[in-house]
Amino acid sequence: MSALTSLLLLNYVAKQLPQLVGKELGWTVIAEFIVLSLPFTVAMTLPMAVLVSTLHAFSRLAADSEITACKASGMALPRLMAPVIASGLVLSLIMVWFNDQVMPAANYQLQTLSNDIARKKPTFALRPQVINQVSPVLFLRAGHLASGSSEMRDVTIYDFSDNQRRRTIRAKSGHVELSRDGRDLILSLTDGSTTEVSRLEPERLQRVFFRTSSVKVRGIGNDLERNTSGGEKSDREKTVCELEAQMQLAVLSRDSVFKGMGTLDSTAARTIGNPRVLAGSGTVYCRMVRAFRRLSVPGVPSVAQAHAATLPSRLQDSARVAIQNSSATIPPAAQAPAQSVVPLAPTVAPSSGEPSPDDLAQRPMLVEGMKLQLANSQRIIDGNQVEIEKKFAIATACMVFALLGAPIAFRFPRGGVGMTIGVSLGVFGVYYCGLIAGEELARRGHLPAFVAMWATNAILLAIGLLLTARLGHEGTTTRGSEWSDQVGRWMDRLRPRMGSRVAKV
Repeated sequence: MSALTSLLLLNYVAKQLPQLVGKELGWTVIAEFIVLSLPFTVAMTLPMAVLVSTLHAFSRLAADSEITACKASGMALPRLMAPVIASGLVLSLIMVWFNDQVMPAANYQLQTLSNDIARKKPTFALRPQVINQVSPVLFLRAGHLASGSSEMRDVTIYDFSDNQRRRTIRAKSGHVELSRDGRDLILSLTDGSTTEVSRLEPERLQRVFFRTSSVKVRGIGNDLERNTSGGEKSDREKTVCELEAQMQLAVLSRDSVFKGMGTLDSTAARTIGNPRVLAGSGTVYCRMVRAFRRLSVPGVPSVAQAHAATLPSRLQDSARVAIQNSSATIPPAAQAPAQSVVPLAPTVAPSSGEPSPDDLAQRPMLVEGMKLQLANSQRIIDGNQVEIEKKFAIATACMVFALLGAPIAFRFPRGGVGMTIGVSLGVFGVYYCGLIAGEELARRGHLPAFVAMWATNAILLAIGLLLTARLGHEGTTTRGSEWSDQVGRWMDRLRPRMGSRVAKV
């Protein structure tokens, strides 16, 4: 686990180097960035470490003939696997809590720190004989910089702060210093001139000579300003119960909009449809969490209860606004925040007569707006379901890999490190490719989230159970494994048939 985590962490930090270098960040900030990068890395490497360690341990046992000694003493091979499978189950339970509580909080803190670092300005450093960008509208060139001090000679400053005027400042000497608060840069110049040219009157030139002058450039401070107010969380920065509560709000919003669409245009409503959202792993898990919290701390609502308690009031407010603005057009969903769901189903009051021409003209526009709202709500529902199921699927992979690794190692007793690395890379590739493909299919609505995220786990679990069930049917030759025996028997059966066909020809 240490080796795999170090490799992936170094790879991630290397990708973030352009964001970190050149800003004079303290070692505490760098250490915090690395520590906050660990949780989501560990969530991926722990199942991988379980598979690698299981393959390595059992292949060593088989290579040293300790498996043979256990079998000779009457110990069945599944009994040897029982402690490993039990350990994998314990790790899976720990990873469920880790993926639900630790990883979202760390991802949120990491995203906040990354945004703070991105806002920090690069270290200001002057180089001689080069046009240095001091600010977006001010450039400086120094013919000579005294080493170990801030003195400059042969200074030229190009100022583009005024769109109507171009100003050039030249001075024989000068020096650079920061203001007392460290936020502004002050350039003190000696024996020079300022030349200004107007774009409106290019034939006129204004030149002012000075003995001493100063130029103040604001906002050059190099301090890291930390954001303590927080911000909007993405789906990977929320717990399971927070995702479940947001999904329930999206379901209620979608149903409200769909009902309004059925009132306005039943044909369009039947064409789009309103698929039922089935209860998934997140629903069961949040019910267990709420029950546990009620038993442990009576009277204290959970996060999911707090979100659920606000749903009726939000829906009532939204319905009230929709009733008041039933004759207005619906703003496009693209203008709303990406994670916001606002039910905008208009309530059509029953009328005694035929609808007016204005109502008929606005009806197609209202229906199109409802379609956008339905698509936005469905996107949030699919995304939250995928994120919830992914948290549980990756955690369960620990037990699946423990069950899969042992029988593979038994069938290749002389595979060694090469077998361990090869099989591990193959299983990792299949698992994570299946996970990524399933996530994409589920987010696009082609597959249910539960099926898409658990399919790879189910396939690998079936292979592990099949290989475990066939333990004890090892081959009787010294070719190395049951698979080589099977291939040898197939070849022995094919040789006589191939020989007879050649003879007939």
